[in-house]
Amino acid sequence: MRQVVCGTTLALLLAASGAAAAQDVQRYKIPDSSFPISAAVEVPAGKATIYVSGNVPPVIDAKAATNSVAAYGDTKTQTIGVLTAIEKQLKSMHLGMGNVVKMQVFLVGDESHGGHMDFDGFMAGYTQFFGSKQQPKLPARSAFQVAALGNPGFRVEIEVIAVRP
Repeated sequence: MRQVVCGTTLALLLAASGAAAAQDVQRYKIPDSSFPISAAVEVPAGKATIYVSGNVPPVIDAKAATNSVAAYGDTKTQTIGVLTAIEKQLKSMHLGMGNVVKMQVFLVGDESHGGHMDFDGFMAGYTQFFGSKQQPKLPARSAFQVAALGNPGFRVEIEVIAVRP
């Protein structure tokens, strides 16, 4: 009888350890692609999700008109500013950029790009935070060109969903 109890206990412990491992966030790569986003991210039941409101860029030139692109910088500069603010906000909650599982990006058309969003500029900023050896965890992501944001100088707004481990 004692052997059965020990065997049962061992089986339960092994099952529990397997269940704990199964509780990790699963990120699915885009097949045959090195593009730095996940095709999908699976969040197991029981994980806390944090919805971070849209962030807009900080002022980089206080002397420029507050409604101008010059006050906030080009798309790359704005992307870096926004992601830095999100990173700081996540750190205040004891999280990091690797906890981001979903990102929505809103980009305003840029006159210097024929009225189209500066996707290359966005990616130049984005890849400083995602897809590196230091931070390889990639979120699922959508990027949209929008007609305008809350300030005529804004070219970028980003919102994210993060998961607490």
